[in-house]
Amino acid sequence: MFTGIIQSIGKIAALEQKGGDARLRIATGKLDMSDVKTGDSIAVGGVCLTAVTHSAGDFTADVSGETLSRTTLGRLRAGDAVNLEKALTLSTPLGGHLVSGHVDGVGAVIGRHDAGRSVRFRFRAPAALARYIAEKGSICVDGVSLTVNAVEGAEFEVNIVPHTLTETTLGALKSGAEVNLEVDILARYLERLMLGERAAENGSAITREFLAKHGFMK
Repeated sequence: MFTGIIQSIGKIAALEQKGGDARLRIATGKLDMSDVKTGDSIAVGGVCLTAVTHSAGDFTADVSGETLSRTTLGRLRAGDAVNLEKALTLSTPLGGHLVSGHVDGVGAVIGRHDAGRSVRFRFRAPAALARYIAEKGSICVDGVSLTVNAVEGAEFEVNIVPHTLTETTLGALKSGAEVNLEVDILARYLERLMLGERAAENGSAITREFLAKHGFMK
């Protein structure tokens, strides 16, 4: 588990294709690696990866074909910047929100404009994720814990303050850039719990009819 509070901007030092999978070597920048052990989890651009080798200034991680196809990691090239966060411990301040590092889908930047000293970003999420995104709720974008300021269909807006712009990769995002999205873990489990026994049925999902039947809509 993670908090979505980025600890360092790293860089892809090397990417080696391995028959459908890949091995990444990530230069860790200012990330403190003194307590990292082989097998530890580190979030790379919001994706939970396992360190298979490590040193004071880098680590390597294997990435499955599934992860390459369902996140932006498959588009990375040597030199690309990535947000890094070590897994939380019981003594880690929970400054963001609970993040699993399991990306739900890839979204895209569709707009950005200055808002005082901050920047207002507008993203488009995959349609299937829209129901999990709520105004003033939490969302993780490339590993960064953010508050949703506005929602319209599958599009949502967030406000990025100066510190986050300089300490994460978000400040370099331009219109059209793809980003890893992870919705609030509570929203996913709540939907599943609401299905009750229907969760075991193929194709079960929360529909308007389901919500009306159970008193959530009039």
